[in-house]
Amino acid sequence: MSNHSSRLTSDEVQNLADFVLFSQRSCILKLSPVLTKGKVSYPQFFLLAYLAEEECLSMSNIAKMMGHSTAAATGMVDKLQDLGHLKRYTAAADRRKIMVRITDQGRELVQEMRNNIAQNLANIMARETSDDQLNQANRVISRRNIHKSSLA
Repeated sequence: MSNHSSRLTSDEVQNLADFVLFSQRSCILKLSPVLTKGKVSYPQFFLLAYLAEEECLSMSNIAKMMGHSTAAATGMVDKLQDLGHLKRYTAAADRRKIMVRITDQGRELVQEMRNNIAQNLANIMARETSDDQLNQANRVISRRNIHKSSLA
């Protein structure tokens, strides 16, 4: 898939880690007012973002993915359903299995947040990042996208 010459050096990895930590902190601080306005917590938003990439998930998969008990995951899903961001339904093949799907309203929230994150990252990169760091980041992102598409 990739040859040895395209691997990042330990200094490049450290630079990327610093960038990720800085940008993550900056993005989260900017997301907080938007999420607070919509009464959505960070874990709930992360669940919505994950569901925006999936057709649906079972309650047990949500609990496992979030590292919560099924009861805690149920509470999280209940709140998001009450806000109109998720829909719960029974699986056709096994009516005992509860499935969860994101609604259009939930997708709109995720898209709004992604747009805010993208704008914030663009601003950070424009003022804080050298061309070399941008090239390193693009190489890592390209690899991630290739890896992601090979898993689909």
